[in-house]
Amino acid sequence: MLANITFVVAGLILLIWGADRFVHGAAAAARNLGVAPLLIGLTVVALATSAPEILVSVVAALDDQPGLAYGNAIGSNIVNIGLVLGVTAMIRPIKLESATLRREMPALLAVSLLTVSLFLDQFLSQIDGVVMLTGLVIVMIWLARLGMRSAANDPIKIDYEAEIPSDVSMPMAIIWLAIGLAILLVGAQMLEYGAVEIAEALGVSEVVIGVTIVAFGTSLPELAVSLASALKGEYGLAIGNIVGSNIFNLLAVIGVAATIAPSALAPSVLSLHIFVMVGFTLLLFAMTYDYDGKAELSRLEGVGLFIAYVAYNSYVIAQNI
Repeated sequence: MLANITFVVAGLILLIWGADRFVHGAAAAARNLGVAPLLIGLTVVALATSAPEILVSVVAALDDQPGLAYGNAIGSNIVNIGLVLGVTAMIRPIKLESATLRREMPALLAVSLLTVSLFLDQFLSQIDGVVMLTGLVIVMIWLARLGMRSAANDPIKIDYEAEIPSDVSMPMAIIWLAIGLAILLVGAQMLEYGAVEIAEALGVSEVVIGVTIVAFGTSLPELAVSLASALKGEYGLAIGNIVGSNIFNLLAVIGVAATIAPSALAPSVLSLHIFVMVGFTLLLFAMTYDYDGKAELSRLEGVGLFIAYVAYNSYVIAQNI
């Protein structure tokens, strides 16, 4: 067990560092190619931020452990909203000032409902995977168009302009991109191996390990980015990072897993985990809706999200271990 825990911890460390370098390289390369910072943030960075989840999904699916991939995707979305945004808002309330970001929120809700509809027959086929990957392409195109139509003074546009590296040469960007990808692959393999072994030792399903340990670990990069952004007053990045990551977690992570390894879903996925994820998404949508001209995720709402996250994980652990 100690060796397996070491594999998981080492894998998480590599995933966190690899994700940081991968995002850095991808964003710098896109900027060097002349892509506007907002388009980079909405598409390249959002997809690259989900790289740990995507690679864990690929490794798990290739190793015939699709439950770990699905659990990771669903659990990561729960962690991103309940833990990441909850803790961030507790430290500093998050203002939702960006019109671009407000248009992204319904897209996250629509993608979440699409996922539920594909889960209803308790089986994810290759056709389901292709549908989700097609949805990924459509969302990428829509986000690109959204970015091009955004106002010049949109706060999230200013945030991305400040954060996306502009002093990295193209060769260096490609080097960081390659190093980040290689480290992510090694970290994903170590994490997947350790997580599966722990699940077998504890007598629980890969889904449970996926929605708890693995989801928490692969969401640590988002926690770091959101906390740093909120402390610097870059509220658009603090929440935009999460909304974009959650969209890509579902479409890319589950889409890839279903395409590689079609499989039946564990009963708990449909009876609990997927609906908890949708519940968190609806809660975020309601909390950030502009009712009175002041859309904000307050400290009290952050506490509520965090308590809900702790309650969910406590219930899952109590029921399975």
